[in-house]
Amino acid sequence: MKTIKKQFIIASLVITGALTLGSCARQVTRVNSDAQIDISGRWNDTDSRLAAEELTDQILTGNWITDFMQANGGNKPVIIVGLVRNKSHEHIEAETFILDIEKALIKRQRARIVSGGKMREELRAERADQQTNSATSTVKKFGLETGADFMLQGSINSIVDAHKKQKVTFYQIDLVLTSLLTNEKVWIGDKKIKKFVKN
Repeated sequence: MKTIKKQFIIASLVITGALTLGSCARQVTRVNSDAQIDISGRWNDTDSRLAAEELTDQILTGNWITDFMQANGGNKPVIIVGLVRNKSHEHIEAETFILDIEKALIKRQRARIVSGGKMREELRAERADQQTNSATSTVKKFGLETGADFMLQGSINSIVDAHKKQKVTFYQIDLVLTSLLTNEKVWIGDKKIKKFVKN
């Protein structure tokens, strides 16, 4: 009788343990990549995309673009996106934000975008490699790159105000568009994001 009771207790513990583990199992659900989901309250892909789209709208509706096109026979300005420095309290992958900006600018087709930074270095390395390793008829020559008219640079800053289980995080993204010919700042814009997190 004691053995049966002991077996029953062990079986009950095993079943209870299995049910407990089953109820704690991680669930993963695929969602639309444009879905706005905030879990931690930190900077995320939605912030990056929305900030890039709004700032691009600001850039392309500025007077500078009309002035440039009128002075250059209707030609579109060529923009290179430079550094966007992360000065916030979080680790923010600025490269993702830069690509979001470039994508939004290309999508609107009011300006031309040329590669900068590491991408440009890689392109130049490939061009150099072609000089000795590619068929003469297919070699891409040096000195034919499209020069940029303007450089876009900026920063991401943040301020955190927290007390007990509540926190407000404020982000400000500042961008500056500068003429590469004259160093004149032709456009300055910003996007502010504020998040309230309660635990």
